[in-house]
Amino acid sequence: MDRTERLARDIIQDMGGHHIVALCVLKGGYKFFADLLDYIKSLNQNSDKSVPLTVDFIRVKSYCNDKSTNSVKIIGGDELSNLSGKNVLIVEDIVETGRTMQTLLSLLSGCKPKMVKVVSLLVKRTPRSSGYRPDYIGFEVPDAFLVGYALDYNEYFRDLSHICILNDQAKEKYKV
Repeated sequence: MDRTERLARDIIQDMGGHHIVALCVLKGGYKFFADLLDYIKSLNQNSDKSVPLTVDFIRVKSYCNDKSTNSVKIIGGDELSNLSGKNVLIVEDIVETGRTMQTLLSLLSGCKPKMVKVVSLLVKRTPRSSGYRPDYIGFEVPDAFLVGYALDYNEYFRDLSHICILNDQAKEKYKV
């Protein structure tokens, strides 16, 4: 929570002069998104000038079990044209290889937003990384399969209030 509050402060400092469209990447980003926006709202209430903030949602899917499918499915992207000329803050749960975010950013660039910044709660240290780094990072984490705090394994474990590494026994038990 302390780190999320710090990220909110950094975002308001960088983007706070303008209306922000916060774009939540579902499903894994919803808890971080809600907590981050609560901190931004709190900063707005305790500030001389409030930052206008609207929210939108997009769903991105690229995993089956614990393996990337090497294809990115974007659901809800047809409505992104309304982001034209706006300052967009993409809120993501975890960046692993970076390819999913690069695909989303490429799609967004066609909509001609004024500015796009990305905040990710977690960035995985992995040799499979494309080199992409978000503008704001909560924590760097080891190259392991993480669940909890809305991160899932085949839709399980989103309800955990903490983040943990999924062991091989659990992967086998909840495999599709």
